[in-house]
Amino acid sequence: MNKKLLITGGAGFIGSNFVHYILQNHPDYDIIVLDKLTYAGNLNNLKAVTDKIKFIRGDICNTKDVEMAMEGVDFVVSFAAETHVDRSISGAKEFVMTEVFGANTLLEVVNRFGTKKFVLVSTDEVYGEIEKGSFNETDPLHPRNPYAATKAGADLLALSFFETYGLPVMITRTTNNFGPYQHPEKFIPRALTSVMSGKPIQIYGDGKQIRDWIFVKDNCAAIDTVLQKGNVGEVYNICAKNEKTNIEIATKVLQLLGKPVDSLKFVPDRPGHDKRYSLDPSKIHALGWTCKETFDSGMKNTVDWYKENEWWWKPLIENMG
Repeated sequence: MNKKLLITGGAGFIGSNFVHYILQNHPDYDIIVLDKLTYAGNLNNLKAVTDKIKFIRGDICNTKDVEMAMEGVDFVVSFAAETHVDRSISGAKEFVMTEVFGANTLLEVVNRFGTKKFVLVSTDEVYGEIEKGSFNETDPLHPRNPYAATKAGADLLALSFFETYGLPVMITRTTNNFGPYQHPEKFIPRALTSVMSGKPIQIYGDGKQIRDWIFVKDNCAAIDTVLQKGNVGEVYNICAKNEKTNIEIATKVLQLLGKPVDSLKFVPDRPGHDKRYSLDPSKIHALGWTCKETFDSGMKNTVDWYKENEWWWKPLIENMG
């Protein structure tokens, strides 16, 4: 009998890549995708596999939607979230609703229905910025923007359900992802699509902010490793140790597209812009996971995908105005 896996937010960037990954690596899984289909959820991300999954349009804030999706489910992996920091700075209410209230609704329903494992996908931003060294899983949380604060709230709620009810929760905290199906509001696809549309790449502030970048398929493999081998009640940092400044990223995009490296436009920095994120991945390495893609190979794959799939991203650019 096949195992049932519920993936919330499975029409989003990382969630849809995870759907593809599971279908390729676990043919014995029946996949249910629950997604609200906000601007960041896109059924085109699942176009090639719609006949292989069960899709439910629903909201993790809605108890009935979650109950419908949870019927007979063995495992849950939750990607459902608002994720764009700039949007959280403009208005945090949606983030509080989805990240905190939505996580609570999901946890309550899953706790009633029961599950063998529940993986909550989180972010390195809950730790805040770090000047030197790297955060490990026991370091205190110090989120510095509304998005990160609401994600930290969801993490703590999930861990409280483990402590209080014994819900088999695990949390992954990942650095910046890049790859196919990423909405062009995010830095790398925004840079790519800007250049391909004949526009300069906009850089916040001095462009020296440092992020650790991981190719999305490597992150999917890491999340699956936690699902298969992780210990309940634990947090796992996921990163590739590809620390790059925003200027380095933009320059790489220009080089791969054969454009002059002076096609940059510096704009005022956003409020509370963290200078550097960095994680220690020793704990997940102990489970046997390591990255397969280098930064360069991942970037080449990403650039090639966006060049070959203008049909996917051009309508999104138009809707952004």
